[in-house]
Amino acid sequence: MSKIQIDAAPRTDFGKGAARQIRRDGRVPAVVYGSGTDVQHVSLPGHDLMMALKTSQVILEVNVGGDALNVAPRQVQKDPVRGTLEHVDLIVLSAQEVRERLVVGAAVAKAEQVAIDEELDQVTLVMAVRELLDEGVEADDAITQAVESVREAMAAQAAAAAQAAAAEEAQDAEDAAEAAEGAADAGSAGESSDEG
Repeated sequence: MSKIQIDAAPRTDFGKGAARQIRRDGRVPAVVYGSGTDVQHVSLPGHDLMMALKTSQVILEVNVGGDALNVAPRQVQKDPVRGTLEHVDLIVLSAQEVRERLVVGAAVAKAEQVAIDEELDQVTLVMAVRELLDEGVEADDAITQAVESVREAMAAQAAAAAQAAAAEEAQDAEDAAEAAEGAADAGSAGESSDEG
């Protein structure tokens, strides 16, 4: 994963009317804050921002008045009907946070590819990798351990499913035997009443 550059325009007009005008112009109102910087109100190109936000662990390099800030989305508000971006809060990242996000993003991308190659569930594998990364495990080791863990879980699920199917099959056979026995008893009871 890499940083995505995006140009921001300073915003001086506020309120619903100004925000609507920004959206009509194809831009998204945003606020940049954190890490000892002053709060900056900006607008970002809507399409570019929407595409950037589809990237896992995205880092946006926002150019604000000649200053390049590394930021990450903190809160994204979307229109509930159209799904368009309404407003975005961006938090400034420290150099260490940028490195950590780059490592996590690269590990997640690699885990997704491994899941495809190994025919494993992507979501489960990525979640397992993230947990291991949070515990301080190196990226490659985290992927290896997560693959083993997911395979073990899948094997356990398959064994449990096979056991449940066998138990159900045994129960069906038992039910069929009882039904046959009941029918045989009913038949012999009918024969004895015919004799009487």
